[in-house]
Amino acid sequence: MSSEPVKPQTRFKAGEFLESARQRWASFRQQLAQWLQPDNLQQLRPQVKFQAGVLAGFALLAAILLGVADLATRGVIELRLREDLQANLAQVVPAELHDNDLLQDSVLLEAKDHNLGTEQIEVYLAKKAGSVNAVCFKFVAPDGYAGPISLVMGVDRNGEILGVRVIAHVETPGLGDKIEVTKSKWVLGFNGKSLDNLTVEQWAVKKDGGVFDQFSGATITPRKVVQAIKRGLDFYRSHQAELLAAG
Repeated sequence: MSSEPVKPQTRFKAGEFLESARQRWASFRQQLAQWLQPDNLQQLRPQVKFQAGVLAGFALLAAILLGVADLATRGVIELRLREDLQANLAQVVPAELHDNDLLQDSVLLEAKDHNLGTEQIEVYLAKKAGSVNAVCFKFVAPDGYAGPISLVMGVDRNGEILGVRVIAHVETPGLGDKIEVTKSKWVLGFNGKSLDNLTVEQWAVKKDGGVFDQFSGATITPRKVVQAIKRGLDFYRSHQAELLAAG
């Protein structure tokens, strides 16, 4: 079936629209050229509205450039953050314990009662053949000596620590920064610990009657990390049944 030919009236209206658009564009260019004449700009410069317009123009240009830069780099930044998170999780959960992508298998749980620096925590599930063998999650010791200390911890299905890493902090260089695995092996002392094989009193630095070393000249930092890790295990235990059932 042949299409109906375009009516002359339709072509006429389209031609009118294009001609009108060309005329408006030509008029705008002419007005802009007149406005940009040096003599005209010289007269406008002392006026407050001109100065305000120039500032507004620069602000608009800056906003556009920032928006373009954000769009151009957002994907790259998200990819780098994902790679960093994946690397951190790999340090605290051995690869042989799971055959799934941890970043694609997680649940969001309430944590506001555990003093872990956030009201909700995303828990990544390490599964093998569909069964949860371990979990890992990020949390915060909000009361470090110099500020919050961000950690990531892996825990097996029975509640035993597989690994802990400090991923961000502002503690004193040469003293409190020994919580980093690159600065000392202190953080490896949590491997194998659980709420079952240590008493509540033992979950403390030796200065406070516990089993964990403190640093010479820096007791607060390790004390707060130990306390936060203990609270992290409490958080896991409170959700253990729910997490293991997620397999």
